[in-house]
Formats: sequence, C-alpha cells, structure tokens
Amino acid sequence: MAELDTAINQHEQQVKQLVADYFAATRAMDIEAWLKTMAPNIRSFDPVGTQPTEGLAAMRQYFAGIAGLCKKIGMTEQSIFVCGNQAAVKWAGQAVSRAGRTISFEGIDVFCLNPEGRIQEILAYWDPQVLLRELQA
Repeated sequence: MAELDTAINQHEQQVKQLVADYFAATRAMDIEAWLKTMAPNIRSFDPVGTQPTEGLAAMRQYFAGIAGLCKKIGMTEQSIFVCGNQAAVKWAGQAVSRAGRTISFEGIDVFCLNPEGRIQEILAYWDPQVLLRELQA
C-alpha cells in the first residue's frame, strides 16, 4: 500500500510540475518552453465552446497573436487539483497593454495529459473578450 501511495504522490507531483512549467512559460513569454509542455497533437478549446486550436504550429500562432498585443502577459496558477492524468487549475492572469495599462483576468483550465506526460488537451474556462477589449482600447 505504501508503494502505491508513493507512486500516486510522485505522479501527482509530476503533473503539478508540468502545470507549473506551462504557467511559468506564459509569465516568461517563452513560447518554446510553453510548447514543450504539450503533445504534438495538442487540442486546445480556448475558451470552451469555440473551435479547437490543434497542433503545435497552431498553438505557436495563438501564443504569438496574444503576446503581440501586450508588452507583458502571464498567468499564475493559484490552485491545482490533480486526478489521474488530468488537472484542473484556477489561475489569475495579468497583462500590460502596449499603452501601459495593466489588465487582470482569471479563469480555470482543465489539462488532460497523454501517457508521455505532455498536455494532450486543454479546456479553458474564461472570457477572453474581457482581455481583448482592454488590450485594444
């Protein structure tokens, strides 16, 4: 039983580290580090209810598009809940517009990992229009 608990705890820590790496890459605006957390055939519903962004090339374009609107942008994980190969994460984000205005936003992401420990799917629950309106104002 102790061996099973140890294996579960190690797996949970690995998932939490991957999530931490994902969010740290957003704060550093490091697209390469961000993409390294993902499986080659990633699917991201950002936000849920929209058509998915699929594959690393499309994710690169997505990240570059948002980063291009800001002087700085990043998200910080506030709470991480791991269940098997999935993690639900409450996060808070902050951006600085090209005009120098600070914008705060928040949401919840659900990450589904593949057997290799990379993000296979992202379900993002937030309202990107709040951020985009402020960045374009």
